[in-house]
Amino acid sequence: MGVWLGGWDGQDRRTAHWLERINGCGMSNLIEPQVPGTRAGHAAGDNGSGEHGSGGHFTTHFDEASIDFSDAETQITERTRAELVSIAARYPQARSALLPMLHLVQSVEGRVTPAGIEVCAEILGISTADVSGVATFYTMYKRRPVGEYHVGVCTTALCAIMGGDQVFSRLQDHLGVGNDETTEDGLITLEHLECNAACDMAPVMMVNWEFFDNTTPDRAVEVVDQLRAGGEVTATRGARVCTWKEAERVLAGFPDGRADEGPTSAYESRLGLRIATENGWSAPPVPAKGPPDQDEQPANDVAEDAK
Repeated sequence: MGVWLGGWDGQDRRTAHWLERINGCGMSNLIEPQVPGTRAGHAAGDNGSGEHGSGGHFTTHFDEASIDFSDAETQITERTRAELVSIAARYPQARSALLPMLHLVQSVEGRVTPAGIEVCAEILGISTADVSGVATFYTMYKRRPVGEYHVGVCTTALCAIMGGDQVFSRLQDHLGVGNDETTEDGLITLEHLECNAACDMAPVMMVNWEFFDNTTPDRAVEVVDQLRAGGEVTATRGARVCTWKEAERVLAGFPDGRADEGPTSAYESRLGLRIATENGWSAPPVPAKGPPDQDEQPANDVAEDAK
């Protein structure tokens, strides 16, 4: 099922039981029945109207297979392990390093693997269940191999209204894949994303987490064709597009020296700053913190009085 149930109370376990039963008969089929002859992937329109062309039904998180712990293959080396240890050393509480550590695992393995989960758990002194629970909760951690380029199209409300659904549908047809699927050449993995945090530039597409603003179906196809042909592609805001594994290494906290390559903000995003500057507005100063009020009792004294 891919959902971590650790620490749930009785009511939550009962809910989980029903989710298991629903999932057993295909949760997505109950929500939106599969249309004959369509691919698994993004929803075929809001009401199954065919708005997304030949796209299939919306695959829910419950449809995603969990991590296959029978897979013993790994590309994690002693160098990788040393880098994982160095990440953990950055944090006062080592387990706070889990997120970047999982990104480093993906930069080596191409996904989150059983070996990656085990080495993270060992270094942090936590259980593999704890690591697996995080890895299967956040959608940036992948349970299947990802292509050289992860292409994500925002289909949340504003981007959808501005044409994100059409962009996604066009890419599905052009690439011949459904949601969260990879092209046969292993180069492009296509996924619809829930908000790219760039609503002022909708609709937005991301390639390995680099922004492509105000995207159109034709422009999206042009970008993926350039990538598949081995051409250099530069984001609307940000650096030249690197491979997915290289991007994952950057997310793990190992800079590639290209942070300042290309524009980092857009004209539209700075509108509030321009209005404030033109009107001479500024944030009020932070008041200086004076001595505590004599009527206020320090917290440690309160604790002592409570004993």
